[in-house]
Amino acid sequence: MSESKIPVSVIVVTKNEQVRIQSCLDALRDFDEVLVVDSGSRDQTVAIAEQCGAQVISFIWNGVYPKKRQWCLDMLTLKHDWVFFVDADEIVTPELIAEIRHLFFNPLLLCAGYFITGRYRMNGRVLQFGLPNRKIALFDRSKMMFPVVDDLDLSGMGEIEGHYQPVLKSAGFKIGTLKAWLWHDAMDDERAWAFRHEKYARWEAGMNKKNAWPVDPVKWRDLVKRSLRLSQFRAEFVFLTGFLLKSGFLDGKYGLKLAVSKYKYYKYINYITENIV
Repeated sequence: MSESKIPVSVIVVTKNEQVRIQSCLDALRDFDEVLVVDSGSRDQTVAIAEQCGAQVISFIWNGVYPKKRQWCLDMLTLKHDWVFFVDADEIVTPELIAEIRHLFFNPLLLCAGYFITGRYRMNGRVLQFGLPNRKIALFDRSKMMFPVVDDLDLSGMGEIEGHYQPVLKSAGFKIGTLKAWLWHDAMDDERAWAFRHEKYARWEAGMNKKNAWPVDPVKWRDLVKRSLRLSQFRAEFVFLTGFLLKSGFLDGKYGLKLAVSKYKYYKYINYITENIV
């Protein structure tokens, strides 16, 4: 197998990520281009990223669309149409790198984009069970884009596209799923985690009220998500699915911690929808 660089432009979006950024970037050395797009970090994020050899670009959001990820696709001069968005709290595993490398041995068989699974990691332990985080993070920017949604007036709205997927620019392309994982560090700072997810919940409640969600590019996922958003028992469903059906209990106290965190998140969305929004 050739050890040449993988022809993908990796984009890591950051803000005050000095604790995580080096581990994130160290795992990306096999990719041909790595860029860090930073939103005015006041810590050592930029300095560490530059020391790691990443190209650093400053981003200041003007309050309208495009938001940060689509801005990267529109405004940056990238070496490749294939883009891989990685968060600073994610570590791309060697197994995932090998799988991505293999994709480009058969470029005619490539899909327009790929779902990548993020397995949560707590206190250095990767959770093997429960509900993971799955998103289209690797895609061809000539075929996919982040949609514009009606959220600019919502509480909790931020500069980065929210919990929805990029969409196809035209019909006829397929979305694939990669088997290997990346690691997603979770709850290492529980106060920051709670604050961030409270903000997400307020935004998501507003999106539900407006019915502003874009259509998920995978039909069955879209149907499931739309059904759950209308359910008063979404929190219970997510908890039981993750902790029991997906065997989250086998991860012990960390599996329970994750399941309870997801339960509280969706309960809070219901509370906001009923009492505030």
